Amino acid sequence: MALTRPLNARRSGPSGAAASHIAGTRGVGASALTTSHFLLLYAAMLVAAAGNTALQSVMPAIGRSIGIDDFWVAIAYTWSAVLWVALAPYWAEKSDHHGRKALTIMGVSGFIVSMVLCGIALYAGLHRWIGGALTFGLFAILRAIYGGLGCATPSATQAYLASRTRRSGRVAALSALSSSFGLGTIIGPAVAPLFVLPLVGLAGPLFAFSLIGLAVVISIILWLPNDRKGRRSGHGAAMSYPSLATPPTGASVLAATAPRRTRRLKWNDQRIRPWIIAGVVAGHAQAAILTCLGFFVIDRLRLPPWGSEGPISIVMMAGAAATLGAQWGLIPRLNLRPRALILWGALIGAAGLVGTMLSHDLYGITLGFALASVGFGFTRPGFTAGASLAVPLSEQGAVAGVITAANGISYVLAPTVGILLYGLNHDLPFAVFALMLLGLAWFGRARLAG
Repeated sequence: MALTRPLNARRSGPSGAAASHIAGTRGVGASALTTSHFLLLYAAMLVAAAGNTALQSVMPAIGRSIGIDDFWVAIAYTWSAVLWVALAPYWAEKSDHHGRKALTIMGVSGFIVSMVLCGIALYAGLHRWIGGALTFGLFAILRAIYGGLGCATPSATQAYLASRTRRSGRVAALSALSSSFGLGTIIGPAVAPLFVLPLVGLAGPLFAFSLIGLAVVISIILWLPNDRKGRRSGHGAAMSYPSLATPPTGASVLAATAPRRTRRLKWNDQRIRPWIIAGVVAGHAQAAILTCLGFFVIDRLRLPPWGSEGPISIVMMAGAAATLGAQWGLIPRLNLRPRALILWGALIGAAGLVGTMLSHDLYGITLGFALASVGFGFTRPGFTAGASLAVPLSEQGAVAGVITAANGISYVLAPTVGILLYGLNHDLPFAVFALMLLGLAWFGRARLAG
């Protein structure tokens, strides 16, 4: 069986597939999606992903500047990810009932409010107006707004797009829309240092992205047609938390295009269990390393907190670009089967983590993490494809839900484990998770078919 079904979602870039599809929908009628409407939906997804990864690149520097323990920085930041994982399926179900435009506005507004309030809390902490413990306590609470409401944006935008496109072109359009998350993981770290300005300091990126989000939500209110009346069929699906650790895999596209009524599929179903285990192991390794990465750059390069956001952003941007390069460039050309993607991805990822651990300059760390990210860029679509191909077409929606849950599970324990290991020894998380990836390669060789 060919590997095209789950990988089509990654081969469509934000312009090619979307443009050709949108051009084909203009003759459908008044409800057809136009290019400007697609760009509004794309912007809603892009700003959330870019803002989130921009925050990832400055949080280690903020934590060190305030003087809070690395562990609490990681916990405060990942709390919103846990909420996202828990509530994203709920909003995906509600998008059909409350209006897709309304939920899109709610999701982006949640992002804006959370970023503004978190920026104020961090600004106060950086200027010693409040203590470090209170600063990150408030930050964790206020980030919950993004985790709880922001997760409505992907499913609502997908549902809006799906309801206004032809069934024949829906996969291409949804794939193009989901690519916004991948693009955001590059844009966020790239521009974050530009917003660290003298007046607002390290909290600048939060305020900057909240203003960008405000422009997006105003544009949606003014120019995106209301979908409360005359809606056609089409639904959205929960999408993984926007992060370098959860690049797009097409699972949400599979869920959004599959029939709504499918039987519930358990992760331990014998057909998909080995693939889900492989995905969870690789996801834990990537999420844990990403949690430690900013602190590792500061400590290994002996950087002061102020100014460290630049090197951290370079490393993160290289990792995001390497992941998307693997998914959009290498995989379609190499035509590897799912099992090979897992095996090679685990080996390449382990080599990259060891290279990062042994590096003592920015060039080496960047190169090592980029190599590891290529490996992760293989493993995630590998397990997605393997699980998808293991079940018939009638169960694609069900398996996509399991895949999305497996992607999100990494945020429950991995950040905590990673930062605890880092507290014991700065090299320890890289060594431990490199060994885990080698174990995954052995497991894949023995247990994965195809």
